[in-house]
Amino acid sequence: MTTRAEHVKWCKTRALEYLDQGDAHAACASMVSDMHKHDETAVMLRLAPFGGEVLVNQGADGLRKWIEGFAE
Repeated sequence: MTTRAEHVKWCKTRALEYLDQGDAHAACASMVSDMHKHDETAVMLRLAPFGGEVLVNQGADGLRKWIEGFAE
């Protein structure tokens, strides 16, 4: 099992890969889904609406900041 920090870093890397490919919706979904796969970050599923709200209101740049803002 990975540490919380390792897992968060992995989640962020995967989500940012989607974002760099121009798929902001997949980036948001990936971040939320992947965070849910670790016991110490599973609570993040409750934050899914916030990621969607950031995407709608602030676009891809705002979503990037949202993803990068998760502490490792």
